[in-house]
Amino acid sequence: MSDQKKGSVSGVVKEQDTQKRNQNYNQYVKQVTPKFNIYKNIIKAFLIGGIICTIGQWFTNFYMSKGAGEEVARAYNTVTLVFLAILLTGLGFYQKLAKFGGAGTLVPITGFANSVAAPAVEYKKEGQVFGVGCKIFTIAGPVILYGIFSSWVLGLIYYILKQFG
Repeated sequence: MSDQKKGSVSGVVKEQDTQKRNQNYNQYVKQVTPKFNIYKNIIKAFLIGGIICTIGQWFTNFYMSKGAGEEVARAYNTVTLVFLAILLTGLGFYQKLAKFGGAGTLVPITGFANSVAAPAVEYKKEGQVFGVGCKIFTIAGPVILYGIFSSWVLGLIYYILKQFG
């Protein structure tokens, strides 16, 4: 057999092997990809998010009943929710709650506290500097960056509208 025919035959064999490997991989992905019901997930997220918000409102009402003004009660509420989210993250419960409630656990203050605490807990074994110090803002960092940038853009728009309108 000539060298050209050998090369073309081996090229066809390699292409068939690649196609077969891709088909096997696609079948495997279909097998391991979790199936979900979007309506069920929406209801779970709504319920869990609502429960978190209700707990937050309860804390605000509680602090106000103890004599705190509305502004102070809201500040205490924020601190309490952050503390509870970090505590539950450290104990491993927040992840279980997030697995069940999905986006409902992303209620801004508790979700943000979890996004800062989770990498700190996960990378603690790598040390304080290279573990916790380097990884603590891997999730929260982009949120902070784009939050600040968005507020700057909105502030600029507000300033321009105030000047001309």
